[in-house]
Amino acid sequence: MLQITDFKKAYSTRIILQIPSLTIPAGSFWLKGNNGSGKTTLMKILASINPFEGVVQLNGIDLVKNPIGYRQQVSFAEAEPVFPGFVTGWDLIRFVQAIRKEPDTRIQSLVHYFGILSFLPYTVGTYSSGMTKKLSLLLTFIGNTKLILLDEPLITLEDIFLPTLFSLIKDRQASGTSFLLSSHQPFREDQFIPKGIILVENQSAQFLEA
Repeated sequence: MLQITDFKKAYSTRIILQIPSLTIPAGSFWLKGNNGSGKTTLMKILASINPFEGVVQLNGIDLVKNPIGYRQQVSFAEAEPVFPGFVTGWDLIRFVQAIRKEPDTRIQSLVHYFGILSFLPYTVGTYSSGMTKKLSLLLTFIGNTKLILLDEPLITLEDIFLPTLFSLIKDRQASGTSFLLSSHQPFREDQFIPKGIILVENQSAQFLEA
């Protein structure tokens, strides 16, 4: 369960988001909103990247009071990921694997699913945007995190890969992982059926039934 209370994000006097109270139960949800509504800002705060005012708790663990414990529960993939160009795909995978304590068998399975084995020995600076996106998504599935945040996950992915991605999401859902998927466009029913909608608009967010 994700609980947001007395939440505020502002740049100087400009308020970006202000959420008095929002509770998101376990499950998978569509973070819906127009471009510029604040979806990515909210995602980055929930991923413990951007500062904010207020209280954010995941399964009772407070982001401010226990940042390490909170971050151990969350994975995040940006809409347009950027990695240091001089590291290889394997470098990034092994780094996250060590942090998340993921066994090699699981890593091998993920690499197989994402179909990027032949690219991993090369530096990320040589990757296409689609290959970088796949690597970023793969990294979020490493470990037993309780919440996975995917910001515009369909951007730059070829249609042929989408069934694989949503199959992986369903597998993690079945093991108890919750998801927030942001998009300004609806998902097809054969792709993703959310338990509910988190609507971001008018500088705030509210929970809606799907």
